Amino acid sequence: MEQELRQQKSDCIKIVLFGPESTGKTTLSRQLAEHYKTLWVPEFARDYLQEKWDKEQKICEPEDLIPIAIGQMKLENQLTKKANKVLICDTDLLETKVYSEAYYQGNCDPILDKYAVQNKYDLYFLTYIDTPWEADDLRDKPNERKRMFQAFEEALKEYKRPYVLLKGGKKERLEKAILHIDKLLKK
Repeated sequence: MEQELRQQKSDCIKIVLFGPESTGKTTLSRQLAEHYKTLWVPEFARDYLQEKWDKEQKICEPEDLIPIAIGQMKLENQLTKKANKVLICDTDLLETKVYSEAYYQGNCDPILDKYAVQNKYDLYFLTYIDTPWEADDLRDKPNERKRMFQAFEEALKEYKRPYVLLKGGKKERLEKAILHIDKLLKK
């Protein structure tokens, strides 16, 4: 199992969209992948948990987190091999860890915790909560956006992850993200 959570080495620049639900991560992931003519790694948990909801009318439970983490890393590792200089990740295991701790009284499976901290990325874009919250079957914390944002930012600081805060509309966020990725590409 641990092998499945390990990030494969790559020469491409890995970017993570990071932040609370309904803050524009997927939209920006798609836009950045299109701009750089590369691939983006979707959030595995979305499909996994939507299927669970559709079949059982149940939300995420602690036993779902390892299968979600394995699915996420499998997708990332597959797409890393095909990416064009930059890989855009709609999420990472650190995000899964933040959600685990937020939903399960500060708890996180030790194996998930290990790889959430161990796997590395070149830059995180922390998406602010100034976008309208959109309801769906899986989103459930419209009144806790500020607290969740703080938890995400604290995780980036605690694990010394390089990050840029993205605020504003879609165009402003995209332009700022491109500026920072272009700097990484010039190094």
